[in-house]
Amino acid sequence: MMSPLVARLLLLVCLALPLYGVEKVRNRGYRKDPDHEKCTGNDAEKPNCTRHSEEGRSTYLYGTCMQGPAGTPGREGNPGTNGIPGTPGIPGRDGLKGEKGECINEIFEEPWRPNYKQCAWNSLNYGIDLGKVADCTFTKLRTDSAVRVLFSGSLRLKCKNACCQRWYFTFNGAECTGPLPIESIIYLDQGSPELNSTINIHRTSSVEGLCEGVKAGLVDVAVWVGTCADYPRGDASTGWNSVSRIIIEELPK
Repeated sequence: MMSPLVARLLLLVCLALPLYGVEKVRNRGYRKDPDHEKCTGNDAEKPNCTRHSEEGRSTYLYGTCMQGPAGTPGREGNPGTNGIPGTPGIPGRDGLKGEKGECINEIFEEPWRPNYKQCAWNSLNYGIDLGKVADCTFTKLRTDSAVRVLFSGSLRLKCKNACCQRWYFTFNGAECTGPLPIESIIYLDQGSPELNSTINIHRTSSVEGLCEGVKAGLVDVAVWVGTCADYPRGDASTGWNSVSRIIIEELPK
């Protein structure tokens, strides 16, 4: 039979064992480091601290404290200074050779200068029906230019029956071919019984045109009177009782 003293000791051991197991489980893995300090205030930056819970029990967080709420974002900093310039890169390789260009010769020409001439007659009164009426010489400066000519004067034609007369320009004795002759005609459909009838009208008229292909140099410009093709001639008169003139002008093409 067990003595009363031994029975009491067994009873105490049975009561103490459960409490010891609970405390061991509670402290398992939470061995307190002697370097740990108690967290107070803004000690979140401390590497090792002990933060107490509301129940007054110590909580050990494996060397770090629990993170608190985020603070207010700070202002942007001033721009930094420029960095050190980099080193030059490796030079590139030469490109492929290009095609040979065209050779263009620049021609510097002098500015165009006006070149014109006028010949005038007072009361020419030339009554021929066929032949040269008047002429005017002109110095043409360039071959690649055109010549503008103008005759202005009184013209008249009369005849018994239908007749036609033609006034035209020549250049060194030949009519213009670039592109066509320069001419003017008067045609009278019905004349009078006599040449000296009252139908005798003199009107100031003009013969004008532009001729190309005339070579540079001295040019004899003349006005002629002649017949129209397939029509008889009449009694012609040029420059009666008035001023007649020929105007010649060289123009660039």
